[in-house]
This record gives sequence, structure tokens and C-alpha cells, in this order.
Amino acid sequence: MAKVFLADDEVTMVQMVTELLRADGHDVFPFTNGNAALEALEGIGPDVIITDLYLDKTRAHGLEILQKARMMVPPAVVILITGFGSIETAVEAMKNGAFDYLEKPFKLDELKLCVQRALSYNEAVSENVYLRKQLKKKYQFNQIIGTSTRMQEVFRMVERVADTDSTVLILGESGTGKELVAKALHYNSRRQLGAFIPVNCSALPENLLESELFGHRKGSFTGAIHDKKGLFQEADGGTIFLDEVGSMPPVLQSRLLRVLQEREVRRVGDTVPTYVNVRVVAATNEPLERKIKEGTFREDLYYRLNVIPIHLPSLRDRRDDIPLLVAHFLKDKVHARANKPMQITKAAMEVLFAHDWPGNVRELENAIERACALSETQVLQVCDLPPALHRYSNECSSDTVIETRSGGPPSNFVVLNQALFPTVSSEGRSAAAAESEPGGVSTVVPLKNYIRLQELAYLNRALSLAGGDKQKAAEMLGVSLATLYRKLLGEGE
Repeated sequence: MAKVFLADDEVTMVQMVTELLRADGHDVFPFTNGNAALEALEGIGPDVIITDLYLDKTRAHGLEILQKARMMVPPAVVILITGFGSIETAVEAMKNGAFDYLEKPFKLDELKLCVQRALSYNEAVSENVYLRKQLKKKYQFNQIIGTSTRMQEVFRMVERVADTDSTVLILGESGTGKELVAKALHYNSRRQLGAFIPVNCSALPENLLESELFGHRKGSFTGAIHDKKGLFQEADGGTIFLDEVGSMPPVLQSRLLRVLQEREVRRVGDTVPTYVNVRVVAATNEPLERKIKEGTFREDLYYRLNVIPIHLPSLRDRRDDIPLLVAHFLKDKVHARANKPMQITKAAMEVLFAHDWPGNVRELENAIERACALSETQVLQVCDLPPALHRYSNECSSDTVIETRSGGPPSNFVVLNQALFPTVSSEGRSAAAAESEPGGVSTVVPLKNYIRLQELAYLNRALSLAGGDKQKAAEMLGVSLATLYRKLLGEGE
């Protein structure tokens, strides 16, 4: 069942305990010499250590074994055996990480019960460590989807500041993933074993928000029937995430400023402050500078929060990430009737490219979720998308299906890009335009088509000169990025 390391200088007691634990199915490693026990400890890697505090009269081998056990990965659970007169030392050892102690003479049933409790504790700790690792894995930087230049800048900033205690202010529109970045900061820091406490400052009324953040004493107001810890105290040793901090009432802003300055909180109705070791990560979707000018946000609090600003781009400013996000949202989705993985047509993907996404990544996720729920086949088409997106295309089906892979862009992403940005020849002309000229496949095309092809050739030349940077190309052409995308898609024609 478990590896048990046993060390005591009383040979008879060691033999008796060894037989008892082996009868329960444990693998026991007995030692009667302190030096030999210390040398063998690391090689065995036990789950539980039972050791006498003093294996001889002059040296506290038990404390040395405890110290060594706490450095093991994973650490072993230590039960100390002590004689009368050494209890104070044993209690001190428990403060330094020992699980429990037994005073000689002890009953064998007491020892068995103590070992069972130690193993249960060890199992709980192992499960907790596993869950923490899973959370860390979930919120690793590479779990935040995006390969665009703007998102790479965000990743670099998060990586640089994650393991500091500096206050971070995350700026971005609603739906850009501010809480996801806050969790990445927490679970990739040395505070990852502490609590991550999210608070939506706009969701609670002023009186309730104060009690939630700072706690209250029993009887401090009507309904306060018992003492309550605030969220700052709950987050002690970890991170508190203050979402929509710009909506915090002025009275609470001054209290938050004191927490940031003094690292202490005072519960409602209390006169004694409590020290807290908390990292503060705040977020806002509205310009705090404007709120300062309006007099609704404290300027000194703004500078306390804005130690390290992280700007999250809107989805319309990083459209190149749309295929990756779509692939991520389609991952593991299976059509209920066809029992096949969900895919998407090229026409539907082009529509997703054309939309401005005012709700950002959250809106895109909801659109894909809706489409998967309503689609009659395992292939998402334009008509499966929300009605607001239908204006970008007259198609409701396409023979071209894009295979999506969550670990990277769609397998024929290059084909998709060629559909959006036709191939540019060495003279800066599109292949389609070249075909329409004399000597090509067709010498005459309708005037509307010819003008469209010339416009595409000109747009592609700008893209070529801009090195493929669509934002730069849009600036060169004197149009917005959204307009450039619409021109490339031929919207309205």
C-alpha cells in the first residue's frame, strides 16, 4: 500500500512495528542507526516516515530526517516518536512541517491510526498538487490563442511580469480575455498555490461590495449575524482580480488605495487592521483617464493600479487569429446526429473574417457555439451563423470544407488566404487579372468584373509593398483595416 520508513534505536520496538505494518500490506524499511537512516532516506523515497526524535542521546536525528524529508519531491509525511521531556521539541518540529508525534509508550492501535491519517493527508496533498498542475497547464501562455504580432507582445509582457508581485492593470474591450490573462499571471507565478479570487466590481451594490471585499464584524450592520472574512483575506498568499475596477464607488476607491499602500485591510465595524499578502490584478474596459477628468475615479488610485499596464487588442485588430480561435472552439465538438467532428466551409470562414466583432472573442465563441447547435450537418455553413453575419455573404453552402486543428491553423489555411488575397505576380498583378488581359484565358470580361480585378490587383500590390502587413497596407491606401478586408472580399458586389 505505501512505503514506510521506520527509524528507532530500540530494536524490539522496530521489529514489532515492522511486523504490524507489513501485516497491513505496507512496504517497511526499518533502521536502528541514525546515520544509516539519513544516508538511505533519499534512495528509498518513502510516503511516510516514522522516526524517533533522538536515535542517540547526543544527536537529534529525527529533526535532520524531518528537514531532509521536507526537501524531497514529493515531500514525505513525518511522524515523530518522542520520550517524556521532549514534547516541546516535538511540537516545535510540527511547526516546521512534521505531521504528528507519538509519545512513548504508545499503543499499536494509536500508531496504526496515525499512519492511516498520514496516508490520507498525503493523498489529499497529492491530489491538490495534481489539480494545481492541471490549472497551471490550462492557463499556460500557449493556452491563450493567438499568433498575431499584437498577441505576441501580450505574451511577452505576461511572461516577464508573471513572477513579480507588481500590480497589473489589464486594459481591453469586453470579451477580449482579460480574466484569462489574469489567471495566466497567477498560475505562472510563485503564488500559484495560493487562491485566485475574481471580483466583478460592477456586479455588486456599494454596501455589499465593501463587505465582500473587506469583510465585516458581527453586528456591524443589519444582517451581519456573524464575523465574515473579506475577499482580500481569502486571497491572502494569492491573487485578487478586480474586474471592471473603473465602476468602483469613490468611497471604496479610497479604501482600495489604502490596501495597495499599506497592505492591510479593516473589516466593516472593526477597529484593528489585518495585514494581507495579496497581489492585485485589475481590469477595465473603459479609459480610466476619462473617468479621472470626469471626477469619478481617483487619480492617485489610477497610478497605484497602473504599475504594469497590459493592453489586449480587439479581435478586429488581430483578424489573423480568427482561424486559430475557430479551430479551438470547434475542438472536440461532435455533431449530435452525424457523430462526426464539426468542420466549417470556406464561405463561412470568410464571413467570420469580414465581421468587426464588437463583442470580440466572446462573441466569436458564442457564434460558433450557436452554429454548432443549430447546424443540421457536421459542416458549419453561412446560414448556421448568427443572422447579423449573413449580410457579408449570399451563400449558404460551399463545396470547400476547411479542416480545423486546434494545435495550429486550419490545414488549408494557405488556400483560405489565397481566397482572401489572390496570388500576386512579379509585376504586382493578380493571377485572375492577368488571365483577363489579351493573350490570357479570356480576352474580354464584363466591365464590372474587370474593374473588380483591377482593384484586387492594386490592393494586392499594396499588400506586397507592405510585406503582407494588412494594417500597414490599409494605412498606405488611406482606408481602415475593416474596409481593406471588405474590399478584398468584394462585399456588396
